Amino acid sequence: MSDENPSILSHVSIGTNDFARAVAFYDAVLTPLGCRRVLDFPNAVAYGRQFPEFWVQTPIDGKPATVGNGTHFCFIATSKQAVDAFHQAALKAGATDDGAPGPRPLYGPPYYGCFVRDPDGHKVEAHFWDTSLGGHEGA
Repeated sequence: MSDENPSILSHVSIGTNDFARAVAFYDAVLTPLGCRRVLDFPNAVAYGRQFPEFWVQTPIDGKPATVGNGTHFCFIATSKQAVDAFHQAALKAGATDDGAPGPRPLYGPPYYGCFVRDPDGHKVEAHFWDTSLGGHEGA
């Protein structure tokens, strides 16, 4: 695998008010997507396939973590089955459903995804982009 990072962003960090619960949740839901813990600290854990791209941590300022209205983050799945497995793992690990797996024609024919709310209330998405169905014209 190349050492060049293919990501557009360095990383995303989310806060939690129950670190152990949040880490257990993301350990469970990121495994079906081929992600693992890349770095592990007492109050922060980083996940990725190769690089630390997604962090779960207690807020560094010591104040309670809050959820952003209109904010969500999305993980890339390698298949529709991985999206389904992510959704099932998320619900089993304490998430609430915020959009069952399936196509979203509004997002383009190749899109297949799902949405959940993690135990802290963050909106989380997993999606698969089926390139055999064409691209997103004009994007």
